[in-house]
Amino acid sequence: MKKILTATVLVLFMQTAWAIDLDDAKAQGLVGEARSGYLEAVQQPASSEVEALIASVNAKRKAEFERTANKTNTTLPQVSNRFYELAVQRTIPGNYYQDQDGHWVTK
Repeated sequence: MKKILTATVLVLFMQTAWAIDLDDAKAQGLVGEARSGYLEAVQQPASSEVEALIASVNAKRKAEFERTANKTNTTLPQVSNRFYELAVQRTIPGNYYQDQDGHWVTK
């Protein structure tokens, strides 16, 4: 039983160690800042690992956008649009974002 538990913990640790993080995904050109204020896959189809990263980041963003909208008496689209503008400003050279027409471009 102890060996099974140890093996399970090791597998979970290895999966976490292999998980891609946001900075790596952006640097590899897998994800970018979309006009919506959320993260999107630059290339389709995206791997399940990239899709999971996108879902996680976007859930956190949406929660923060909602809190900010409620706090500032604005709308969710206003907050997400402003976040997009700031995200593009902070995007480092070589990373992707969507232009006004929704095309992926590198900074």
